[in-house]
Amino acid sequence: MEHQAIIVGPGGGYHQVTLGSRPAQPPGPNEITVKLYANSLNYHDFSVVSGIMGPVESRIPMADGAGEVIDRGREVTEFKVGDRVVSTFFPKWIAGEPTGNGFSQVPGDGIDGYARSAVTGPITAFTHAPKNWTHHEAATLPTAALTAWKSLMVDDHLQPGQTVVTQGTGGVSLFALQFAKMVGATVIATSSSEQKLDRLKAMGADHVINYTRNPNWGSAVLDLTHGLGADHILDVGGPATLRESMTAARVGGHIALIGILTGTHGEFSFIPALLKQLRFQGVLVGNRSQQQDMIRAIEANDLRPIIERIYPLKDIVEAFKHLESQAHVGKIVLDIP
Repeated sequence: MEHQAIIVGPGGGYHQVTLGSRPAQPPGPNEITVKLYANSLNYHDFSVVSGIMGPVESRIPMADGAGEVIDRGREVTEFKVGDRVVSTFFPKWIAGEPTGNGFSQVPGDGIDGYARSAVTGPITAFTHAPKNWTHHEAATLPTAALTAWKSLMVDDHLQPGQTVVTQGTGGVSLFALQFAKMVGATVIATSSSEQKLDRLKAMGADHVINYTRNPNWGSAVLDLTHGLGADHILDVGGPATLRESMTAARVGGHIALIGILTGTHGEFSFIPALLKQLRFQGVLVGNRSQQQDMIRAIEANDLRPIIERIYPLKDIVEAFKHLESQAHVGKIVLDIP
């Protein structure tokens, strides 16, 4: 087997990305060795590779990896050779409330990730992939899908008939649309592109808003909900979108704070937050048990991810430039030979 691996030098930056070699070690008693076939790109990975939040030492990037078990330790019973598996974002967060702070144990950031041919790790670093999914499809789950799942299903128990607002056409927003429709919720989707809005309607969005043509899109959400506002807002923009998210939310509404696409600092309007009694929840993916619950729901409902494009592993920089352009609809995936 080839031991191909992408290496990002200290500090990150596209000029620091090289193709190297990193063999997988034999598995310990509670470890498995996985032949990796795919990664998917997320903004967090982009921040590491591009140098926005580059690594302090050389690092194999990518938090999302999917592949097949090729060896296992003598005490492993959960997996067998030949099983298809997908990585977990927090390998040590098994269940329950968050226990860590930050990214020190996240693959591709605090520890080496999955942009390589094979890896050996603890069984908690993986779950079974959805049945009948390709490796490319499975690789979309650990970051984007689980973030959407936790935001809607875990943190606020989305119910049929409730209203969800999504922002843009990235992986989190599209998975949120799919999960919301899966349980019978109404989805109001926003984008800056009429072409993308057409795609969102084709995917099941009940209403769409062009936030470039209508910068006061929060008021448009109120109009669409007869003045009541939405039950759940997935805010992936950050400082520049939070004000409109607050306008769009109903009294007592839930706003999932997910992304920082427009920066990390901004003004916060306390009066509408207090008057509406809004509930804000920071979301940093989820735990292993939640990923397993999500995968069971995906299998039961025959849900499939939206994949924009697949790049070969060696073209990782071009893939991230595509992500950076924000022209994509859905997930961008790397194919590992």
